[in-house]
Amino acid sequence: MSNNNQQPLEGAIMEFLRYYGLEEKYNDMKVINAWKDVVGKMIAAHTMDLFVQRKVLFVKLDSDALRSELAYSKSLLIEKLNEAAGKNVIQDIVFR
Repeated sequence: MSNNNQQPLEGAIMEFLRYYGLEEKYNDMKVINAWKDVVGKMIAAHTMDLFVQRKVLFVKLDSDALRSELAYSKSLLIEKLNEAAGKNVIQDIVFR
């Protein structure tokens, strides 16, 4: 008996997310989960909150000096986070 409706699990999950309008939220979470791997443990320890809204990653930090340093690396961080997510999820980062 053959079932012609077979597809890989990943494809089925992505289809489900698209159908229910959750694909963008899923991709946002991939960026947020990649933050620690991209910036490292030290910066992640000073990160108090992360969220994505309209392709902008908002990062709340507990250090003014670190906020200034990260602003210089913004384009590299965007590139690395999008690479980790596997697609262009964010276009800008706002450090608070």
